[in-house]
Amino acid sequence: MDNTEDTASYWSLRYKENLTGWDLAQPSPPITAYMDQLKDKGTKILIPGAGNAYEAEYLFASGFLNTYILDIAHEPLEQFAERNPDFPPDQIIYGDFFQHQGKYDLILEQTFFCSFPPLRERRTAYAKKMSDLLHPKGKLVGLWFDFPLTGDMEKRPFGGSKSEYLEYFTPHFFIKTFEPAYNSISPRMGNELFGIFEKAD
Repeated sequence: MDNTEDTASYWSLRYKENLTGWDLAQPSPPITAYMDQLKDKGTKILIPGAGNAYEAEYLFASGFLNTYILDIAHEPLEQFAERNPDFPPDQIIYGDFFQHQGKYDLILEQTFFCSFPPLRERRTAYAKKMSDLLHPKGKLVGLWFDFPLTGDMEKRPFGGSKSEYLEYFTPHFFIKTFEPAYNSISPRMGNELFGIFEKAD
């Protein structure tokens, strides 16, 4: 797996040089549409690889005060804290997702999975770690890019296919839904799968 220090340096440099083409500068519509349906504002939520964390900003403003963000780069977390001075500092976590410890009711996926090299070992570890971080019957919800891998191990975002993703998730989750997103932003329309996965064990 990637060296944590090297990975942190890579992403820090991307933010410093403003090479953040994945950044929507707004919360993702499929995720906000899902969250708008949830009634329990006490839900404990994690957003790993959160970046500028517009979804967390939206959730916190909507009353989901038990929202946590995690990233391996300091820069976006610092920017988030500046934009959201009322957000609890102890819910802004600097660290490596694969080393993170905690239990959550809901984990939101938004351009995190596609950010690391598409090695089977890493993708398998991602699915298991997501399961490990969830309470029983907890859910992993979000978006996964639906386009072929090119073989280029440097050019992000890295895609994949529904059938491939299900190989990773099925051992750990019940698949509630996993279909093309109908409400993606225009540049991503037709290239995103929206999934709701419930922890199986």
